[in-house]
Amino acid sequence: MSRMLCQSICLFGQKLVRRRSLEPRDGSEGRMARCLNTLDLVSLGVGNTLGAGVYILAGAVARDIAGPSIVLCFLVAALSSVLSGLCYAEFGARVPCSGSAYLYSYVTVGQLCAFITGWNLILSYIIMNVPSSVTAVAASVARAWSSAFDSLIRNHISQVFKETFSLHVPHFLAKYPDFFALSLVLLLMGVLVLGVRTSALVNKMFTGINLLVLSFIILTGFIKGDLHNWQLTEQDYKLATAGSNDTSRLGPLGSGGFAPFGFGGILRGAATCFYGFIGFDIIATAGEEAVNPQRSIPLGIVISLFVCFLAYFGVSASLTLMLPYYQIRPDSPLPQAFLQVGWAPAGYIVAVGTLCGLLCSLLGAMFSMSRVTFAMADDGLLFRGLAWLHARTRTPLVAIVASGTLAGIMALLFKFSDLVDLMCTGTLLAYSLVVFSVLVLRYQPEHNISKNDRTQDTTEVDPEVKASPLESVPEGIISRTLKCLCNPISTTPTLKSGQIVYGCAFLLVFLLTILSLLLALWPSQVFSGDPGFTAGAVLLLLLIAGITVIIWRQPQNPSPLPFRVGDLMCPAVQAEGLKSACFEVPALPVLPVLSIFVNVYLMMQMSSVTWAQFGIWNAMGLAIYFGYGIRHSLEERRDPQLPASTSQTLHEHTPGAESS
Repeated sequence: MSRMLCQSICLFGQKLVRRRSLEPRDGSEGRMARCLNTLDLVSLGVGNTLGAGVYILAGAVARDIAGPSIVLCFLVAALSSVLSGLCYAEFGARVPCSGSAYLYSYVTVGQLCAFITGWNLILSYIIMNVPSSVTAVAASVARAWSSAFDSLIRNHISQVFKETFSLHVPHFLAKYPDFFALSLVLLLMGVLVLGVRTSALVNKMFTGINLLVLSFIILTGFIKGDLHNWQLTEQDYKLATAGSNDTSRLGPLGSGGFAPFGFGGILRGAATCFYGFIGFDIIATAGEEAVNPQRSIPLGIVISLFVCFLAYFGVSASLTLMLPYYQIRPDSPLPQAFLQVGWAPAGYIVAVGTLCGLLCSLLGAMFSMSRVTFAMADDGLLFRGLAWLHARTRTPLVAIVASGTLAGIMALLFKFSDLVDLMCTGTLLAYSLVVFSVLVLRYQPEHNISKNDRTQDTTEVDPEVKASPLESVPEGIISRTLKCLCNPISTTPTLKSGQIVYGCAFLLVFLLTILSLLLALWPSQVFSGDPGFTAGAVLLLLLIAGITVIIWRQPQNPSPLPFRVGDLMCPAVQAEGLKSACFEVPALPVLPVLSIFVNVYLMMQMSSVTWAQFGIWNAMGLAIYFGYGIRHSLEERRDPQLPASTSQTLHEHTPGAESS
């Protein structure tokens, strides 16, 4: 009886960690139209990122969290995004299919982690709230667009809605239903239904206008700026209070100067500014619709992040130079800033750019959400009806309508300012899983290990054992294990070295989480030299460094992942023959470890309320997974067996692997 119970538990555990194969399914070739070039992907990435963040986020963070040091907040947030972006670039080139981080987790970590990743990506795309975390979420951008337009026409829309719907509602709901935001979501949902070519054209048009307006903001902001606004004192604050008719509109002073809220304010601001960089993952999401994904995806991600950082840095610097940070209006900072410096007409130009940027961000959010939903439904983890493609436009019509409707309801009823950190947490988790996947993938063996190789793997230390016949068995096992950790004999990955990397990577994540908690909850004790906290932090750093060295000593897989062009590329590229994913993340394993630490540390900056909301959302997702997904997954049709190694899953089932 107990044996049968153990077998059932093992079988259930195997279902949770089974990995998705990448072999083409029946009728899956050419399902989506491959028509996006590098410029289209860059436009999608920039347009999706420079939306609510660049026009609203900068004002909120500068006023209440970081002051003029917001430029450093964006620098830290950009670093975190670049580290994750490089991992996205490698995986996007290796696995150019719809699904983004969800798919990457599925083919490397397993089904349960993949579902959690996809579920939290959907959360991020749905919420799209204001100043806090991501830039690719639909409901918040719709409300931000509505707020910006309402400000442009002197709040007439909100006044009418408040008078018509003056209801007493819970604090997490909006004060009035925003039918304007709902209409906007439904309108862009119609654009997506028309096809990816139409969506890309509309996006490029509005992105171009957005970049022109941002250039105008940066140039005029520096012209009208004053360096004294980065060196404000308490006396300046008293003068502003005395000269203001409404002191409630003034933000806190803090300690004044460039960093009025200290180092902690910079870190909290960085966690919030991360919201401004999350839109770049749309490029990886569009991998199945890219003409040459192996070249376009890495280029698109790197160029998009660079352009976005320049824009965020320039706009935040201009804003804090134009007026004192405590006088910034967080609801519509840039138009109000130009109004206060005497350039009132410039406020209308900024408003037009705001509307264009938010439209692009909303369009990108709905695009990404529909593709991730389609990928999960296509794998059977969500309801299969969501994976239906329109025959003519070759777009996931049902997924677009379902996700757009859900985003519209969120935009209609909820306050996005209360959900921003929740969105940030989900996206940071997804980024961390992508980085983890890249870390373990590069150290996994080829699927076609010969029988002799396997024999060598199991007997590679036999001579040493025979040379010491008096050595006890436990000592021999320990000696062989230590030798594999510190000085592996094989120069190519083996099953044993791959398992070592898996174990070390999981241990690294655990230690990095503890270190992040320590630094987030007790930073003053750690850096002030408190014996207990400082010793604990140093011990964790030493363990992390040691495990990183162990991973570094393991052999990497030297061969890139090949794809059969006929399965994954359009006819224009088929003539070039087999392509290989040539982009690889540099400085392994240091860069992925650093990326995971930054992401986890930013997650630890979130409040307990955010984590409670995060737990509730994931509990809902797990109910769907265990109630439907685990039983209807396409992998369920395969014979139950231990999951293959990560590299085997990628190489054996990737189209073209047999040709390599």
